[in-house]
Amino acid sequence: MDRPAAYRFHQGNRVLPFAPEEYDARLAGLRAAMDEAGVSACVLTSMHNVAYYSGFLYCSFGRPYALVVTETESVTISAGIDGAQPWRRCHGDNITYTDWARNNLWRAVMSVTGQGGVIGYEADHLTLAQRELLEDWLEPVVSLDIAPATMRQRMHKSPAEIALIRQGAEVADLGGHAIRDAVREGLREIDVAMAGRDAMELEIARRFPDAEYRDTWVWVQSGINTDGAHNPVTGRVLRRGDILSLNTFPMISGYYTALERTMFLGEVDDASLAIWEANVAAHEYGMSLLTPGARCDQVTAKINAFLAERDLLQYRSFGYGHSFGVLSHYYGREAGLELREDIETVLEPGMVISMEPMLTIPEGQPGAGGYREHDILIITEDGAENITGYPYGPGFNVVG
Repeated sequence: MDRPAAYRFHQGNRVLPFAPEEYDARLAGLRAAMDEAGVSACVLTSMHNVAYYSGFLYCSFGRPYALVVTETESVTISAGIDGAQPWRRCHGDNITYTDWARNNLWRAVMSVTGQGGVIGYEADHLTLAQRELLEDWLEPVVSLDIAPATMRQRMHKSPAEIALIRQGAEVADLGGHAIRDAVREGLREIDVAMAGRDAMELEIARRFPDAEYRDTWVWVQSGINTDGAHNPVTGRVLRRGDILSLNTFPMISGYYTALERTMFLGEVDDASLAIWEANVAAHEYGMSLLTPGARCDQVTAKINAFLAERDLLQYRSFGYGHSFGVLSHYYGREAGLELREDIETVLEPGMVISMEPMLTIPEGQPGAGGYREHDILIITEDGAENITGYPYGPGFNVVG
């Protein structure tokens, strides 16, 4: 039997998160960057860029995937294990590669790019092993890192993206209310987290009946587990007086949104209340700074000064906010739009960014625990619009 290295398996109706015109506009932006850099073909391999330019969010499971973009073509390259699902969920063409021989993905890529061109790739994603295969199979005249240009493009959201992000923020709020309703003494973190996750997944399915459903998650952290923003859920049992961190993360077609709130179970002591209120004040001050023309590092410096005046800067945990879009806790990041000392990006209308100051007070000190509030803001022509609706602060979040 003659088994092919690759083939086209196209069946079923195509269903995408956005209209074809949205993807055409994104590809036009990428091709403009390619033309400026002299790139003849891009081989994109990251989940976020493949999804951004094609709509297809792959599940790697040990297999490589790609999106090849030339001046005239846009082709996803997917593994045979996925059947025709990648074609149904992508904009443009799709080629399926088989497992029958090693490196069939690169045979399929080469069928689109040819050999001897100028190849754009993602230096922040392509492994050394795959980079060597790119060189061996495509024999490029030169290879150029296209990742910074794609990140700059993704930082500016289209109206369609902003509409989806708005819905994600609403779903995150709904999950927050489900968690607030579920919190009570004696439950485990995982019990409360499941209540929020289930509520969000049901709501996403209601709002987006034709979507694929995956990756929505919740972190409910309590006590000492609040000291890190990304600490996973455990079976720790909630006790009266515990500090809690509520974190809801609905994922809609690869688009990430989030709600994060400090809570206390039943009661909050005076020392904790003082830290909490100070962090809320930093949060409010930070949101007031997010306007068009503001620079990320300068916003960071102003919040640093605000906390330093209150002798709290030494407890700051990380940067004060980040971009939103096609990203997740295990793929993607628009590192050029983060509120940190080393980022000089100027905020512009159409960008979407969080404000999320966090203070971590070590165990053994009064008010021990991690305090974090998180809102999502859309930069507008003359300011910013906060699209997070769930209340923050002690007036609403001493619960149970």
